[in-house]
Parts: sequence; structure tokens; C-alpha cells
Amino acid sequence: MQYLQDLQQVIEINSYTKNPTGVNRVGEVFDKWFEELGFQTELFKRETIGHHRLYKSLHILNEKKLLLLGHIDTVFPPLKFEKFSEDSKWVYGPGVCDMKGGNIVLLEALRELQKDKIAIRNIDILFVSDEETGSDDSKILTAKLAKEYDYCFVYEAAGEKLEVVTGRKGVGTFFIDVVGKAAHAGNSYSDGYDANLEASYKLQELVKLTDLEKGTTVNVGKIEGGIGANTISPHAHLTFELRYKALDEKERVLSLINTIVKKSYVKGTLSTLSGGIQRDVMQTSESSLKLIESIHKITKQQLTYEERGGVSDANIVSSEGVTTLDGLGPFGDGDHTVKERALKSSFESRIELSRVLFQHFTQHFKF
Repeated sequence: MQYLQDLQQVIEINSYTKNPTGVNRVGEVFDKWFEELGFQTELFKRETIGHHRLYKSLHILNEKKLLLLGHIDTVFPPLKFEKFSEDSKWVYGPGVCDMKGGNIVLLEALRELQKDKIAIRNIDILFVSDEETGSDDSKILTAKLAKEYDYCFVYEAAGEKLEVVTGRKGVGTFFIDVVGKAAHAGNSYSDGYDANLEASYKLQELVKLTDLEKGTTVNVGKIEGGIGANTISPHAHLTFELRYKALDEKERVLSLINTIVKKSYVKGTLSTLSGGIQRDVMQTSESSLKLIESIHKITKQQLTYEERGGVSDANIVSSEGVTTLDGLGPFGDGDHTVKERALKSSFESRIELSRVLFQHFTQHFKF
């Protein structure tokens, strides 16, 4: 299977998000492969991260368009985890499922069309370079480009039973800075305004916003503050995350967060809020369920689906109103660890699924 050799080639190039040289080397390999299929490469150049890449096929005007979405960055810095290996069942390495493996799936499916002499039309591919750090740069570009497409397939890893993904929680990261007043804890205790104590009250109120039945969680993952045991703390800092499954929950929690920040539980302290929503919620929609039903009719296969708590760039495209399915890559696990692996047989089934869908779309321009 040549595509596993191609996978090994890009796996063994370190593409840690903060290693733009390595990310661009991976991108250049994909440039060559896609250009061999007739795609034109458009670079969105960056300096501190790798370039984002849009591969464009021949467009037939006034017909619907399909975007295939992936990322070429990974999470491990150089020399930490860079090797590719395999056994009879699995392949191992950084990105085999998240998500260089998914990128190889869509590439190989397009190659199959070329082998069958089927022209690729109205299918474009966007690879971004900073997904693993939150797509802080690329999300503006992705949202802008998404408006030009009718459908989007995202090649993050499939579920264990090869489920696709129709919904992902929205996520936001926030910071609260608390300013108090320092004082000697022995001689002038009452003169101080304890920022640490204020932060502790705020932490408890924030956690109370969690509603597991509605899929809403607030996690204060880090708290810092103070100078030493003999000083009333003059400052504190909280880092917390919000995840939610519904837009009304987002609005409820954001409103209450602002109330908590504005209230001083310890007299004399003042607090400010920063941060915000990183990726908005991707909700299972009527259009995505209709798309799954159409795929069933096209492929004669029942495609199962699921919702996930984690986020991806599918959230961004979906938020622009594009009918979006995620999880079209191979099945794997251990992502973001040195045990990351992907199931070989899932590559075969996902390549065939994509081949059939791409062939149908490039001939009919709809699903």
C-alpha cells in the first residue's frame, strides 16, 4: 500500500505547530502530490507559524462546491516523538490519526479518481497550520473561505465503529485577573485585600455554572496568586474553560461569568475578564442528517454518527452555515500521546467511502 509509505514520509517530518520550518516541509510534500492531480496551490503565508494552503480544482460555475478540510501541524516538539512504525494491524506515529492520516485518506481517494480518469471538479482542499493550538490565526481565514462552499468534509479521526461526527461542543478559554492590596499578614492583616481569597470565591461560583445534563462544563484549570505566606495576596489569576452543546447555554453562562467577575466577594478587590470563545458549537443539524441519509443512498452503506466533546475546525465551518461532517479520517487513538496509532483497515474503508463520494459529487455537484 503506497499510501502508507506516503504517510510515513510526512509523519517523519516534525510539524509541531511552533516549528514553521517543519510544518512548511510537510506542506510542500502535499503541494507536490496535489499538483500532480491537477490542483493549483494558493499559499497564505505566515511568519511565526506554517503557511496555510488551499488546493483548488477546476470549478464549474453555478454548481455547488465541496471543501475538504485538514491540518498539517502536530503537538510534539522536535526530538520528542517523530518515528513511524507499523505492525500487522496498526500504524504508529505523531499524526497517524490526528490528522496526517486523514489527509492521506482524502489524497488517496482523489488519486483513485485520477486512475479512473474522472475529472476532479468543484472540490477544494484547505490545510491549515495551527489547528493544534486553537486555530487562532487560521480560523479567520477558514471562516471567510467557508462561505464559498456548500458542503465540508473534515478528515479528523473516525470513531471506533467508524462513526462520523455531526456535533462538537463549543469552547472558550478565559482569564480573570484579580487585584487586591498587599499587607503584612502579622502586623497589618486587616489592611490587606486578599486577591487569593477573592479568586477562591470566584472559582467556586464558576464551577457551579456546570450543567452536565445540558452538556455544559466550566473548568478552572489553573489558579495563581500571591507573594508568600507572610503577605496578604495583592494579585491572583484564574484560567478557565467553557464547553457547551447549545447556543442558549453559551449565552446563559457568558452572562453569569460577567456577573461573577464584576462582583467583589472580598471588599476592596477588583477583577477583569479576558479571553473569549475559541470555536463556537457545531450542532447536529437537519442538513447534516439529510447528508448522511444521502450518503447511505449513494454508497449503500449505513453511516453511523456521533457527537464529541472535543473541538475541531469543523466547528468553524459549521458556524458559517455550511453542511459539515467531521470524522472522515481513519480510526485511531492515543492522539496527543507517544502511543498514537491508527487502524490499517480503517484507511482502506475510509478511502473507498471518500472515493465513492468524490466521484458522485464531481459528476453531479450535489449529494
